[in-house]
Amino acid sequence: MAVKKMALIATKGTLDMAYPPFILASTAAALGWEVQIFFTFYGLQLLRRDLADIKISPLANPAMPMPVPMPVFVQMLPGMESMATMMMKQKMKSKGVASLTELRDLCQEAEVKFVACQMTVDLFDFKKSDFIDNIEYGGAATFMKFAGESDVCLFI
Repeated sequence: MAVKKMALIATKGTLDMAYPPFILASTAAALGWEVQIFFTFYGLQLLRRDLADIKISPLANPAMPMPVPMPVFVQMLPGMESMATMMMKQKMKSKGVASLTELRDLCQEAEVKFVACQMTVDLFDFKKSDFIDNIEYGGAATFMKFAGESDVCLFI
């Protein structure tokens, strides 16, 4: 029987959008699937060495559960993004949710292939030293070959 394949495209670099590609990839890898994540545009933030700057924005995020509904003008105030990020990280820790670094490491241990979009790396003037080790660099065509052969392809 052929090994199942899953291709993920990670385009966002916020805390709430960082979890889905790593959770889905690590789960598929644990099931024995071959997995690749193509990180492009703001998704490249998830490959940076330090994930401490990954934040969540309460602004224009109506699904974010808040103890009290906040008017939009309050969400725009300085410090609200940091406060929302701190609250979300505390909530995740209290519920036993793995950190982004732990999930990313788990993916690499499970041999999930990370592909950084070379065009985006060049566009934003990133250096390879900005990113973690053991990632590959390639363009859309590189990823499309794997995506075209995959059983599941998700855009996140």
